[in-house]
Amino acid sequence: MNGWLIYTKADSIRNKSYIDWFIDEAKKQSIYLRLLIREDLSIGINQNKQVIYANGEEIYADFAVIRTMEPLLNKQLEQMGITVFNHSIISETFNHKAYGYLAIQQLGIPVPETYFFPGKIAPPSLPFNFPFVAKTANGKGGKQVAMLHSQKEWEAYRQSLTEDYVLQSSQHIQPGKDLRVFVIGTRIIAAVLRENLNDFRANYSLGGTASLYTLNETEKSIVQTIINAYDFGLAGIDFMFTENGEFIFNEIEDAVGSRTLSKLSDINILEEYVTYIKEKML
Repeated sequence: MNGWLIYTKADSIRNKSYIDWFIDEAKKQSIYLRLLIREDLSIGINQNKQVIYANGEEIYADFAVIRTMEPLLNKQLEQMGITVFNHSIISETFNHKAYGYLAIQQLGIPVPETYFFPGKIAPPSLPFNFPFVAKTANGKGGKQVAMLHSQKEWEAYRQSLTEDYVLQSSQHIQPGKDLRVFVIGTRIIAAVLRENLNDFRANYSLGGTASLYTLNETEKSIVQTIINAYDFGLAGIDFMFTENGEFIFNEIEDAVGSRTLSKLSDINILEEYVTYIKEKML
């Protein structure tokens, strides 16, 4: 069984140890996993046939694990008969915050009060009082997220906009605290609580702390509702907490990393993921 692991060049350098681990776990289960750099690939149509080239050479595989946020790539490989992890629907829906909020709200799961705007278009009047949170729709890892406290800060943020964004109320939500639930397929693997006393963003990469978290039955039910509704491979489902300590949806990480989980536990999430991929391919 042959598969691809697709990264951008910059991310492949930053995640080298993770990539080596992934390839090693695949080898242990008799799977050849080849790293492909996105910048080396050309996808499209040639003589009315969908094709993918790596450095000018036409290539093919049984499956692809795509670690870029590029739904078009996922979609074309699927149409070529290559099984893709994660599915293009996941990439399309959850790598854009507005689409993600719409999808999760349809499942009856609480989401924050949020408004969606394209590009440089600004609301005629702000939908809530300061402070509030502004996020680019495609941002990840807490990047391009700002807590705005004044009209001056809002005006400066507006000038920086070049892509879709969302405005989100910060009322009744605990700052600097969130939860990432790691899932594979329809199975909950583990949950990690992230807290940051110095920033409203709880991301571990931004200086927060992390600890394992045990989901209660209500929380498990919320997560299970999401993973039963979508064809996930490996993903991270992030929740914030209301003032009452209840879950409120934040986002889903399609190309999720597992650095914090590896530090906090002996769970070999890539071994489990490769097993899942193998079962899906048989």
